[in-house]
Amino acid sequence: MLKKYLTVSGYSESEIVIQKSRFITYTKRTETEEEAQAFIQEIKKKHPSANHNCSAYMIGEHDLIQKANDDGEPSGTAGVPMLEVLKKQGLKDTTVVVTRYFGGIKLGGGGLIRAYGKSVTEGLKAAGIVERSLNAIMTSKMDYTWLGKVENEVRASKYPLKEIHYLDEVAVETYVEEDDIEEFTAWMTELTNGQAKIVQGEMVYREEIVTE
Repeated sequence: MLKKYLTVSGYSESEIVIQKSRFITYTKRTETEEEAQAFIQEIKKKHPSANHNCSAYMIGEHDLIQKANDDGEPSGTAGVPMLEVLKKQGLKDTTVVVTRYFGGIKLGGGGLIRAYGKSVTEGLKAAGIVERSLNAIMTSKMDYTWLGKVENEVRASKYPLKEIHYLDEVAVETYVEEDDIEEFTAWMTELTNGQAKIVQGEMVYREEIVTE
């Protein structure tokens, strides 16, 4: 599993008009090629009368699945520039579909490349980019007398607070990146004079917005 990677926050729609042609961009996080293909077909069904429904996607930790489709536009003028935007921004598990309604003015090869690239760039802005980082959920159990101090220190630290469970003892859950687990354990131990029982839980991806 990757320690960190970028992807889109979710589904989005955006639209730009260039030389009277409408370019509608649909963006979605897709974690398998099957999801990507299903999303592309969904958009095609939504716009059966469109001149083109061009698409591109990047799937997998190591970008092993990369596909681009011009859907009738001149070869290399739509899908590839769309894919290049995804690559340039370092996005994974992302599918984009650009629906074009022709406005009567031909854009030429260079114009099409710029139009589809700009459409995806705007679409990604609409979707928002998130960084997903692999974190361990660390649970620190302690007597209630420590809660005030520990909660304040955690909120002021680099370790995001996940949840506090009020049981026989209080259990403070925090997100800790894999490389920081040893450092966190030492920090929490010192903070509580060795009174906290610290347990490492499951590894999960935590999302943080990079752009909106």
